[in-house]
Amino acid sequence: MNFNITRIGRTILNVKDLEVSKAFYLDALGFIETESNDKYVYLRGLEEHKHHSLVLKKSDKPGVHALGYKVEKDADLDELEKLFKSKGLKTKWLEKGTQHALGRALHVHDISNLPLEFYAEMDDAERMLQRYDLYKGAKVLRIDHVNCAVPDVQKAYDFFTEELGFACSEYTTTEDERVWAAWLHRKQTVHDQAFMNGNGPSLHHVAFSLPDPLALIHCCDVMASLGYSTNIERGPGRHGLSNAFFLYLRDPDGYRIELYSGDYLTADRDAKPIKWDLNNPQRQTLWGAKAPDSWFNETSTFLDIETGEPVARIEPNLEQRKPEFVL
Repeated sequence: MNFNITRIGRTILNVKDLEVSKAFYLDALGFIETESNDKYVYLRGLEEHKHHSLVLKKSDKPGVHALGYKVEKDADLDELEKLFKSKGLKTKWLEKGTQHALGRALHVHDISNLPLEFYAEMDDAERMLQRYDLYKGAKVLRIDHVNCAVPDVQKAYDFFTEELGFACSEYTTTEDERVWAAWLHRKQTVHDQAFMNGNGPSLHHVAFSLPDPLALIHCCDVMASLGYSTNIERGPGRHGLSNAFFLYLRDPDGYRIELYSGDYLTADRDAKPIKWDLNNPQRQTLWGAKAPDSWFNETSTFLDIETGEPVARIEPNLEQRKPEFVL
């Protein structure tokens, strides 16, 4: 492997009304607005020193653009292109200046037809970690991970671990030992990329890290006071998998956002991944509360890197699928 993917870096979401969406992310969740215009809003967390980790793009058509991964250096992009081309997978270059605040970027579709972006350079921004006067809402610190539904998790797992160099922190398997869901990382936390069995490829959620569990509770109070109580989909609670506290929200366009705090260090590459029994309900929620049906059945559509049209979804093997056990 002649490249180094460092972490999940950014996501871009199409939204219908920029002002409505901006109010939700700034006032309820506490993002920092780096800049905006009549087509885009660029947001970052209090800890982040780069231009953005979340982009809201005005569009009448909903959809999620390629998930952005940061690499160590620009030469890594050329090596990644070689890999994806050797697999016969779709690639596309976006030169520096094509995307605001970003250097050149490589867009691809992976083995699951999941659209991904790799970039090395992004403009700097002021880190606001000690600007406590700016702490609002959930006090979002940084982007933490993305979770995607795919029809064959084993296939996605193999590609990310064997070809892209991701490590597995936790996973669940079927009775025949096929990977059913997996938590994979490049940075030293539980995950950058999670895969769950489902209709896909599609985005289940984007997660952002908070300073502590109390920030989740405070966010619920702020959401209620601002009239967003119906946007709270699940939680607060604690996952068995990852051990983190969670709160799942739906933004004004229906995208699922997880607020996340309290997972653990995964710096030692010789650490053994934790295996969970598919039938153990505590892996979803340690405390035992069940998730609503929407959490299992509703995901967001990805957009093709070339056409901008929705990426076609494929159903998993329905004979094996047990939605009540999917995380």
